[in-house]
Amino acid sequence: MTSADLVSAAPLGLRPADEVMRLERLGSLHATRLSFVRSLVRQMARQRWQISRERFDLDANGHGTAIYRLQTPHGRYHGVMFAQPLDDARRSDRVIAEAWDVTFGLVEGDVDDSLLAQMAANVPLQEAGRQHPKVLVLSRANKSLRNFAHFVEALADGEQPDPAWLTRVGYLYRTTAVYGNGKFGIADFARLLDNPDFRRPFSAQMAGVYLLRHFSIEQVEHLAAYRSPDTACPLATELRRYLGIGNSTGLGMAPFLINHPQLIAQWVTQRETALTLALRQAPEEAERERLIALTRRAMHHLDETVTEDAEQAERNAVTVAALPDVLTWLASVPLEAGIWQQLVEWSARTLPLEAQELINTLLIELYPDQVDALEDQMGVAENLDLAPDMPLMRLRQLIETHYGWALAHDYESREGAYWFWYRSAEKEEPRLGVRHAEPGAEKEMQIAIGPRVARTHQGVCEFLEDHPRATVVDFLLEHPRHKEVVRRIQTLIKAPYGDIHANLWHRDMKPMHLLRTKLSFFGASRFDPKSDRWVRITLFQGAPLVEELNAEPQDLADFDDWSFPLEPAREGDARSFHGRSGVVAE
Repeated sequence: MTSADLVSAAPLGLRPADEVMRLERLGSLHATRLSFVRSLVRQMARQRWQISRERFDLDANGHGTAIYRLQTPHGRYHGVMFAQPLDDARRSDRVIAEAWDVTFGLVEGDVDDSLLAQMAANVPLQEAGRQHPKVLVLSRANKSLRNFAHFVEALADGEQPDPAWLTRVGYLYRTTAVYGNGKFGIADFARLLDNPDFRRPFSAQMAGVYLLRHFSIEQVEHLAAYRSPDTACPLATELRRYLGIGNSTGLGMAPFLINHPQLIAQWVTQRETALTLALRQAPEEAERERLIALTRRAMHHLDETVTEDAEQAERNAVTVAALPDVLTWLASVPLEAGIWQQLVEWSARTLPLEAQELINTLLIELYPDQVDALEDQMGVAENLDLAPDMPLMRLRQLIETHYGWALAHDYESREGAYWFWYRSAEKEEPRLGVRHAEPGAEKEMQIAIGPRVARTHQGVCEFLEDHPRATVVDFLLEHPRHKEVVRRIQTLIKAPYGDIHANLWHRDMKPMHLLRTKLSFFGASRFDPKSDRWVRITLFQGAPLVEELNAEPQDLADFDDWSFPLEPAREGDARSFHGRSGVVAE
């Protein structure tokens, strides 16, 4: 790359990076229709994927092996589940756990007896096992014990579980890691680059989680039938849909946002492009009514969301309290070509951040014909290039123009340098330490980009005092430690959404915002922080079921309409529920 190749402007018409990439705004994002769970479900329906049960050898306690076949127009895959006893003393969502209720893998191709035996010996060991290269995804999950017991007991008695249990905790299982991309011996990332089924980011991982959701339904029904074969009933369709898969995750997710800036920039760029496309539409009355309906649904969803975290509960409550004003605005403003732009400008002046980004999410939802093609542009070939011939004065100007946010922070004060990031000795997972109170700062991980850019800028300025006509290569030959930051700066001028505009050392930095940023692109709902450093979320809640997918739906618009799911309402008979598809009686 040469200096002439660099482009300094953000994509035309999109919001500026200094607005979008503020940490607090990123920590207010909601999942959109471009999220990985939504795009996967659409792909499965559009291409008529079929899922079938190939093996279900579970005992009376629900322990054993299950295998599900996933057939696409291009290939065949199998989800292999191992359910085993787990002593409560060993039950943990921490990454250092060594045993889980269920371990599973998504395999490319068929599973013969030899491969099954190899997986049975190694998949339950997870990181400690020797995983097979045909395995695309490796994961594990623990039960939500109270939900699981309630579901089995109710179904065994011939009754439907109370849907409020799923409103409190939206799943029967929660994963604690979903590995891909060559970890622990499984298939390398390059294997999927030309795979038409799973070349989108994280699509293979999401497919594995979707199969786990189906297994959780079949397992509780199996246990209920074993417990009381004469009275047991299947789970009602609306409750099946309302059942998701949980995920428990912590600071281990944070470095991804820093270490893959071009990928993050691509994700944010597509989201911002989708918003721009929506704002350019001239809506008719049907779109206004649709947005009103979506706003009401999102408002009720957030009102139903349960979290023990006081700060998140307050954020949800503030958003819910703001949405009636949005409904009033939508009902009263004249319908004209620029109404959506007016709505966004009004919300920026009036609403809290989380409500602003919710409105943006709902606007994107209105226009699948314009937006959905962007789902194929969520990946990018990552390569931080160096432009050695660039005049060093030009590099200084680029830093001062595009990294003003990094230069504006104080990295010397106790407040500005409060945290340091390090890797734990237990499993080499990222952790946060207090710089002036805890040992280990000398082993700090280089996650905070702001202070690194500031140091490079200072070094450049000092070098230019003696070498005003220097080039970048002249500077780096004498100061090679700055090479990585210089490459990053030069490359991300073309990808302005690649860096988070925050001091990740500052005492007021909220790690939870980092986690929510990535989880929103996965498609997370029911964001439930358990501390300021780890969170539980739900995936696929409200998503169409395997049997609905296998029925090859004709109305893909309705099939795809499952964002912000609401608690199904009982209607008289304990087996009847009313949800998005009407009354369903089992």
